[in-house]
Amino acid sequence: MRTGFTITSDEFKNFSQFLEKSCGILLAEHKQYLVQSRLSKIMQKEGFTTLSELVSRLNSMGGNLLKEQVIDAMTTNETLWFRDIHPYEILKDKLLAEIASGQPMQKLRIWSAACSSGQEPYSISMVIEEFRQSRSGAFSAGQEIVATDISSVILDQAKRGEYEMLALGRGLSQDRLNRFFRKNPEGSWTIKPEIKARVKFQSLNLLGQYSSLGQFDIIFCRNVLIYFSSDVKTEILRKMHKQLKPGGYLILGASESLSGLPDLYRMIHCRPGIIYQSI
Repeated sequence: MRTGFTITSDEFKNFSQFLEKSCGILLAEHKQYLVQSRLSKIMQKEGFTTLSELVSRLNSMGGNLLKEQVIDAMTTNETLWFRDIHPYEILKDKLLAEIASGQPMQKLRIWSAACSSGQEPYSISMVIEEFRQSRSGAFSAGQEIVATDISSVILDQAKRGEYEMLALGRGLSQDRLNRFFRKNPEGSWTIKPEIKARVKFQSLNLLGQYSSLGQFDIIFCRNVLIYFSSDVKTEILRKMHKQLKPGGYLILGASESLSGLPDLYRMIHCRPGIIYQSI
């Protein structure tokens, strides 16, 4: 595939600095191909022939819309339904049961951070639906899933709750497809209203502040911290701790771990799977 432009070492360094400053993401030195493939359409559309021209525009006063488009292109990743499965089994078998017993009159609140195109928050909503069907009256005060992402484009897609069969085949069982989706005439599938209603999508940069989101029983922050520096990762985890209710739970990705911060979180081995509880 032709990318239409080449990147010098200095250009890649300057663009990497822009990306880290804007959204915290660190680009490894060998990721030049990623920049080329993801930005080629924007470069062509805007008439830029070099990455330096793009970075110069991004750093100018009038580059806000372009900045959003570039961040969208660089941060949007494919995701799966019920990714790694263990977190959703832990949610259904341990956490929801514990919260329902300990806080029967309180609203259940879960945060899906970096929710991408919606598979994670909708998967969480399906698990809540299954739990409530097996335990009549659970969470009668309500349930809310706040799903955030930095990309406004991907959030608009997630809000629609409409997916092609190719995307649905990535982790979703036929049984859940039949129960929680309706088929559209043109062949796509849409999340049913009772699953969609729990999810509130909101734009959020993890480098910013979270206090307006309120307190949560559980935070899913999976497969995103790996893109940040150690210092930024620590700061994000400190800020997330402030948004967890006392004794609330943090769930990270399978390849992620929480090193340090023993004064804020304690590790819980679920066998299989590891989660972290707010202290």
